[in-house]
Amino acid sequence: MTYNIALQFEDGVSRIIPCEPNELVADAAYRAKINIPLDCRDGACGTCKCHCESGSFTMGDYIEDALADDEAANGYVLTCQMKPTSDCVVRVPASSAACKTEVGAHGGKLTKIERDSATTVSFSLQAERPLAFLPGQYVNLMVPGSKQTRSYSFSSAPNTSELAFLIRDVPDGLMSTYMRKQAQPEDFMMFTGPYGSFYLRPAVRPILMLAGGTGLAPFLSMLLWLKQNPTDHPIRLAYGVNTNDDLVELETLAELKADLPDFEFFTCVVDADSGHPKQGYVTNHLSSGDLHDGNVDVYVCGPPPMVEGVRRWMSGVGVTPKSFHFEKFSSANEAVAA
Repeated sequence: MTYNIALQFEDGVSRIIPCEPNELVADAAYRAKINIPLDCRDGACGTCKCHCESGSFTMGDYIEDALADDEAANGYVLTCQMKPTSDCVVRVPASSAACKTEVGAHGGKLTKIERDSATTVSFSLQAERPLAFLPGQYVNLMVPGSKQTRSYSFSSAPNTSELAFLIRDVPDGLMSTYMRKQAQPEDFMMFTGPYGSFYLRPAVRPILMLAGGTGLAPFLSMLLWLKQNPTDHPIRLAYGVNTNDDLVELETLAELKADLPDFEFFTCVVDADSGHPKQGYVTNHLSSGDLHDGNVDVYVCGPPPMVEGVRRWMSGVGVTPKSFHFEKFSSANEAVAA
């Protein structure tokens, strides 16, 4: 068995490399021509210290000056002594440029283009090979006929060659205009990635997902991954849009609800004339109980006002979640994650 090691660099670039069960992560990185920080290779200097955000591993010999006991207890590792026993996510305290690596460049053919609503388009690409990424991450897609790119989150599960995206149809938007007027099946599109620190962490406690509009996309990827990797913890998704026409992928969510034993979701619409059972913003329909007294991981993807509204709501109910991850996007689809 070969494990996937996702190296997360400070500048948001991700590289996912293969690592054999008895191989040191540092050696696997160098085999992939990635120069992660390294000096002694003996567990003595601490130069290769990184943080393992998820996954299991064994550690060889090292001295406490290189890695203190409290650091090891909090997930820090020395990659020169780390051997994985599962897939892992390792945060490297350096930029991708400093490690002399570049983000991956890929290509794929359009296989599906659908107008899910007056404001939403979904499309799929058949990539040249299965693509490894962390559920929730995004790529920069080049708009055919131009040199410009737009950032879109995957709405499909990782490790497949069929890549799906859900995007907002922006009036006069470059990608939107291409999808509306020019795109044809078999068109070839180039993209780079994966990028982003907004991705699903290990499901070790309840999960609360808050999606605004096409911010639903990364949650579809996360839920599809969770379908393949079930958790015993409850998952709740609140999906808010401006109008009834903006509601999409409801059939997919219903299927996921049937497949995931402890998954619930609800939708709400801002438009007061919508007639929707739940009107207003997602936070209008949540309670402090959804935060499980703080024992919860909260994920938010939507426009900046939504992210800030969720912050205010959590502050107002006086509960701080165990972790809070968000991705803001503008109409130009420029993502800002944390």
